[in-house]
Amino acid sequence: MDRMESVDLNAAADAYAAAPLLNCLLREAADPQGGDVHRLRGSGRLLRVGGGRRPAHGELRTAGGWHRLSHTELVKLTADELLQYTGLPNDELPVEIADSREAVAALLAARAGAHPPQDPYIRSEQSLVMGHPYHPAPKARGGAPAASWLPYAPEAHARFPLVFLGLREDQVAEEGGAPAAEAVDALAGLLDGPRPPAGYRLLPAHPWQLELVGGSPAVREAFADGRLLRLGAGRLPAWPTASIRTLYVPGADTDLFVKFSLDVRITNDVRRLWRHDLRKLRATDAATGAGFAGLRETGSNAAWLADRGYRTAAFAFEELAVLVRDGLHAQLEPGATALLAASLAEGRADGPLARTADPAGWWRAYLRHVVPPVLDLFARRGVVLEAHLQNTLVAVDAQGMPVQALFRDAEGVKLPHDMERRAAWQRLVYCLVVNHLAEVAGALAEEHPTAAGLVWPAVREEFLRYDAAHGLPEIAELLASPTLPAKTNLLLRWTRADGADARYLPLPNPLRS
Repeated sequence: MDRMESVDLNAAADAYAAAPLLNCLLREAADPQGGDVHRLRGSGRLLRVGGGRRPAHGELRTAGGWHRLSHTELVKLTADELLQYTGLPNDELPVEIADSREAVAALLAARAGAHPPQDPYIRSEQSLVMGHPYHPAPKARGGAPAASWLPYAPEAHARFPLVFLGLREDQVAEEGGAPAAEAVDALAGLLDGPRPPAGYRLLPAHPWQLELVGGSPAVREAFADGRLLRLGAGRLPAWPTASIRTLYVPGADTDLFVKFSLDVRITNDVRRLWRHDLRKLRATDAATGAGFAGLRETGSNAAWLADRGYRTAAFAFEELAVLVRDGLHAQLEPGATALLAASLAEGRADGPLARTADPAGWWRAYLRHVVPPVLDLFARRGVVLEAHLQNTLVAVDAQGMPVQALFRDAEGVKLPHDMERRAAWQRLVYCLVVNHLAEVAGALAEEHPTAAGLVWPAVREEFLRYDAAHGLPEIAELLASPTLPAKTNLLLRWTRADGADARYLPLPNPLRS
């Protein structure tokens, strides 16, 4: 890479990394003063930020005028402001933010020399270079050197084979019955080596997962005493999706998603398959699946990608767990192409949102497929889907028009006994409206400015349509409320709150009449 390319890459990395950090800072620790100027709550200083929903830089008001902040200065400003605003110190988050920026630079360099996948669905999963638009460090990888994680990064267009282990039968822990067991065992067809010997069961693994846990005493001892065998790698690649630890394994016999534990903090959580989540997986998935079955009876084609079950080792229950999830093709409308909703919010030039000649019709079709299933599961069963951008797939026809919505991830689903109804509705509104619809709406308005004024009236119309047909009292309250709930990811990380916590602040509600 020559000097000019390096300068351009660094400038791009700064811009990608600055956008979510500035979004967080303005949302959680500043007040608008008119135009592009905001007053920071900690110090009272003025920050000018332009660039719309993806701001590339900020300018601080000084005695000499407006000073454009470098990324390093922006991180320091954020830390100083949060210390004054909360009264709490935090020397970890600034390092994490810097790590995220370095990860973006590594991803951009890798993408420059990589070949994007031809499959438009996989390409959509691997398109999120910036990541969560309202998280201060969306691409942090635990501070590890890029060489350790880049071979497994979806944003670098990675693909790699699964690693297969043999697990002695008396050490197997699994749930999900025959559907889950058969799905795991079917992956043996990918083995480029011997099948598990008699008395052993197949245990697929993510190669990065093995690198991270392979040195643990429990795993090391299991390899030494024969409870665990190395069988070899698969002969075909698996594709990492946007969640990083979930891989797509396409194929006529193995059309599956497989999800693993990674002992790395990604956004707010260490991404491990926690025992308590695995233990309640079947009940959560069954309740959600029943809700979608009820939807199909009403003529809806919305689909749930079921988490069938898991298999793991009793001696390393969380570390070696693998969860199997339905693949796409059995669920997808014939001739349709699934796309990750988060990729639509990125405003990609090759996306259907950019190509449509009827943005208002496209948006109404999008809402008609995405919104009613989420509302229906809540209204009929009290089930809250975590319908944010990375858990929603939208299928489009040959013209790019939305024709189906697919939802995933039982781990994020909440059942009626998990939280009281008001809190459950707040979570639904945050995931569906603030995290999801607002972002796709923003991309639509940027791409088609003449349609910007139609965006929120169409969302309001869709909520009213559902309420008129089925009755959901929370809808009237939502449409009359002056505010929407927005999750405070910056303050959550600064105050070292548990990653599963959700604290909200009020945002102006564009749905209000």
